[in-house]
Amino acid sequence: MAVVCINMCNSVKVPHLLSDLIPPGACNLLNSSTIYANNEVALAEVDIYGFDYDYTLAMYSNALNVMIYNKARSFLIEHFKYPEGLRKYDYIPNFTVRGLHYDIQKVYHFKSQIFGRYKLSFCVPRGLTPVSDNEVLQLFGGTYHVPLQQDSGFYGKGPKVKQFMDIFSIPEMTLLASANDFFITNGIEYDPVHLFKDISEAIGMVHLKGYMYKWVMEDLDKFILRGEETDAVLHRLVSHGKKMFLITNSPFSFVDKGMTYMVGKNWRDFFDVVIVQADKPHFFTDCIKPFRRLDGNGDLKWEKINSLDKGQIYKQGNLFDFLRLTGWRGSRVLYFGDHLYSDLADLMLRHGWRTAAIVPELEPETKVVSTDRYTVSLTWLQALTGLMERLQTHRDPESKLVFEEWQNEREEVMTKNVFNPQFGSIFRTCHNPTYFSRRLSRFSDVYMASVSCLLNYDLDYTFYPRRTPLQHEAPLWMDQLCTGCMKTPYLEEMSHIR
Repeated sequence: MAVVCINMCNSVKVPHLLSDLIPPGACNLLNSSTIYANNEVALAEVDIYGFDYDYTLAMYSNALNVMIYNKARSFLIEHFKYPEGLRKYDYIPNFTVRGLHYDIQKVYHFKSQIFGRYKLSFCVPRGLTPVSDNEVLQLFGGTYHVPLQQDSGFYGKGPKVKQFMDIFSIPEMTLLASANDFFITNGIEYDPVHLFKDISEAIGMVHLKGYMYKWVMEDLDKFILRGEETDAVLHRLVSHGKKMFLITNSPFSFVDKGMTYMVGKNWRDFFDVVIVQADKPHFFTDCIKPFRRLDGNGDLKWEKINSLDKGQIYKQGNLFDFLRLTGWRGSRVLYFGDHLYSDLADLMLRHGWRTAAIVPELEPETKVVSTDRYTVSLTWLQALTGLMERLQTHRDPESKLVFEEWQNEREEVMTKNVFNPQFGSIFRTCHNPTYFSRRLSRFSDVYMASVSCLLNYDLDYTFYPRRTPLQHEAPLWMDQLCTGCMKTPYLEEMSHIR
């Protein structure tokens, strides 16, 4: 059992068992079925529930990522005439995580935090091989920071850097890393900008040419997960008199097949409005593109749309006409989606809807955070940080030596990765939230692992965000990270610093 021993300024040694700092049952407090609140949301005030389809109502198995990767790799070789040697690079499960940035010219993925500028963490540039801190410094001219002018833009896209926020982007990031690795390890000169654009187009072809839709529709059991939970959520909302709508970028035939599999052939009876091939995020910003109705065979009708009727299927359109025709505005509406930009950002910032982010990564990450190993490591990290804050005021050689040892140990604790082997947690980089995490808190009122988390709450329930301390408030708060009722170490003794 780890022991904290303190002996400063001729004070008496006081041993503290690390386990004493952890409240009983702390490791059982996290539940992957919990809904987490960034803002206060009263479900009693929500009359209308809206949903995206892919990775919201329909969750997919990892087998789909393998299929997308393999087909896009084939397009690179057969359509874009890339070398056959790329075929030896198979899909690597869990190599990347959502929310990474990719530098198109320097050909690396990186996870960033943001406080006005980026700080790089867990870099894997130029293929599949991690690089040292010194190599990163050389790449960026002696700094770990990426200038704001190289930002990827509001929707994660820019001329030099792109952020991958879509779950469907996992195979694209893996293919980028594999292709770069092929050229670099074989000493073949290539243009990384061409490679990025060709891979982006190859991934797009998998979707636009209908391959992904075909695979899923031919083997629903293999690719669609937890359909019974989606069915239970829709039944519950309808039984409580809630209105529901669906806005998805996917085509009707694909959605119809999946929803029939999960909910039944009468699935459209649950929804007051169904919109397919909506072209989000442009759906939320375009004021011009009109709605078109589809008949029972999926063919387009020509007549002008003056109302959005239950039982009908609509294509394209725009949110402004949607609001005008339905009158569904403001906090009465709660919309669920997995893409923070394409699904949620405009709805929250421009239109005042309540937003709910679907983050499947919460499930495996909360399991890790709930382990004894993680809790002990985090508690020791917090205690060690407090000790270092106190010890740094002592300038004698022995104290400096101990401080250096603690600094190295703190670095070791931080870098022990219990999440993704290459990039760690999608929510945190070292001590600070990731760029993805910041966007999650900005664009979603609540977030959860799946829509089925709604089944754990009464529909009159109110979600309250936890008040967390600002840095200047922290000494006045009890520790929020499993360290029990201990306040910041040596607060009274540190008061003399001023």
